[in-house]
Amino acid sequence: MATATAEPRVTTVKEDGHKHKKNALSDGQGRLAYILLAPTLLVILVVAGIPVVMSIRESFFQTNNGVDPTTGMVAGGERFVGLGNFTSIFAGTNPVQGSFGTHDRFVNAFLNTTAITIVCVILETILGVAMALIMSKAFRGRGLVRAGILVPWAIPTIVSALMWKLIFDADGVMNRIIGSQILWTADTGASFWAVVIADTWKTAPFIGLLTLAGLQTIPAEVYEAAKVDGATVWQQFTRITLPLVKPTLVVAVLFRTLDTLRMFDLPAGMIGFGKYRTETVSVFSYLEATQTRYGPAAAYAIVLFVYVLLIAFLFVKVLGADVIGDTGMPKKKKGKKGSGNDGKAPDAAAPGLEMMGGAH
Repeated sequence: MATATAEPRVTTVKEDGHKHKKNALSDGQGRLAYILLAPTLLVILVVAGIPVVMSIRESFFQTNNGVDPTTGMVAGGERFVGLGNFTSIFAGTNPVQGSFGTHDRFVNAFLNTTAITIVCVILETILGVAMALIMSKAFRGRGLVRAGILVPWAIPTIVSALMWKLIFDADGVMNRIIGSQILWTADTGASFWAVVIADTWKTAPFIGLLTLAGLQTIPAEVYEAAKVDGATVWQQFTRITLPLVKPTLVVAVLFRTLDTLRMFDLPAGMIGFGKYRTETVSVFSYLEATQTRYGPAAAYAIVLFVYVLLIAFLFVKVLGADVIGDTGMPKKKKGKKGSGNDGKAPDAAAPGLEMMGGAH
């Protein structure tokens, strides 16, 4: 019969005269961690780091066009313009001769990206939380319901875009259901809502899945105690469920916000390129690159990159998004002797029990 043995510890005496306990197996673990992480970090560097550096470099240049006045030949190569591609975005000038209306198109694409993100994330959060609440209940056929809810999220985005393109066709299912003739895929206001509907249908299950994981960490005893105290269903949801599931929900909303800000394949595959009402920054940057205007295209992509970083920073600092999962780690505090805490972690159910106090 195997017996559990305590982890060996070594007591060392340092120059300050104090005894320090050290795990005998901890020697070399830091170096081992670096060795194990090195392949992953190398892949991230090659796949993400190098392209970002190359894009930043390209944003300081412009491709030569027209005729070289000194040789009379067609100009080629590229020239250094410094921050010219960036200043043109905010100054309202066109960075490349012959690219009339580029600044206005970027502003429109930026506003479209922001508007689509705000509307989609709000709808996806509401539907995702509702899906999580449904999937967390015990009823017959729960496994089938869970599988059905997650199917849209598993479908590739471009496949979803083509499917919704057929649904929103002038002679498609959507117009037959509502009994009206709306040009959903034309460059009209309806195309904006077509993108919103398609994106919400596909990615709301993602928020629902992460929220479901957060719901399953809430002890059932908390709800039972709330019922005994006479709390209604709405009070249980607002005072127990939402506060305890907030860390998970904030991270889910953060991921969806960042993902929607870089939206490309859904509007491009469903509505098409060059559509004023649904053109996002990613789509516009791609179109600029296809016209060999690589410098301005890289500048637009860098602006979007900084915008995404700013949103992520606000989520982490303002809303407290725990993207690395360290909020539950105990922190060492310098307490006085006899404080009564003895370094023990607080009870995990305490927040829920405190919230039930207002349900009387």
